[in-house]
Amino acid sequence: MNLTLGFSPCPNDTFIFYALLNNKIASGGFLFLPVIEDVESLNRRALNHDLDITKLSFAAYPQVVSIYQLLDSGSALGNNCGPLLISKRNISQEDIANCTVAIPGEHTTANFLFTRFFPERHSVKPMLFSKIEDALLNDEVDVGVIIHENRFTYQKRGLKKIADLGELWETETRLPIPLGGIAAKKSLGIETISAVEQLISESIQYAFQHLDETIPFVKKYSQSMEEEVMWQHIRLYVNDFTISLGEKGKAAVEKFLQVSHSSFH
Repeated sequence: MNLTLGFSPCPNDTFIFYALLNNKIASGGFLFLPVIEDVESLNRRALNHDLDITKLSFAAYPQVVSIYQLLDSGSALGNNCGPLLISKRNISQEDIANCTVAIPGEHTTANFLFTRFFPERHSVKPMLFSKIEDALLNDEVDVGVIIHENRFTYQKRGLKKIADLGELWETETRLPIPLGGIAAKKSLGIETISAVEQLISESIQYAFQHLDETIPFVKKYSQSMEEEVMWQHIRLYVNDFTISLGEKGKAAVEKFLQVSHSSFH
């Protein structure tokens, strides 16, 4: 059975799917066809119901919940891992309303959190997440919402943190911040979804047990990322919640969906 599988080139995703895509674990009769794009492109694909299985932002999930089922394995959530609001200049949080703000996509969790905590914003400019630091340094925007590995690189480039959106969420909810998850089309059926869920969990565990073998695959997609940044990225975004949400992870996702649902209505 052929299944299209969408995920990003970020280290946490390539780490998760290495074993699954390279015949390191029994595939259960599935052939996974990878579609590798940035998370906002995957969000849009999910909204169009393009892929059988896909990574997507939790902020996009409420809009496709009738079509896709969130899997227990593969999610990115945790503590101290949320999006950051940064700038080249010293800008107070009160001044954000008068700023042009770069966001990593309209449907991202990062944009949802920014909108929630800074509702009076002036001008928003969606762009690829990896372009936001340069846009700030080139004075194309005043403020940027950064995700992924940029939280490890912005200070080295002379940029300043204005707010930690994940920290604001954790303070409000006392729960981990759900960033993105893996969802499968409900039309695949319970047996297939359950099997895929199990395969993803096995793929993650294989990667942890065979780091030397997995890392070259991760490096292949991480572009010019420094190895230490790559490791920081994996350590932060691939954790126990990724193998299985568990009760605490499910409670965090449920809370996020409740809040986002009330925001949409």
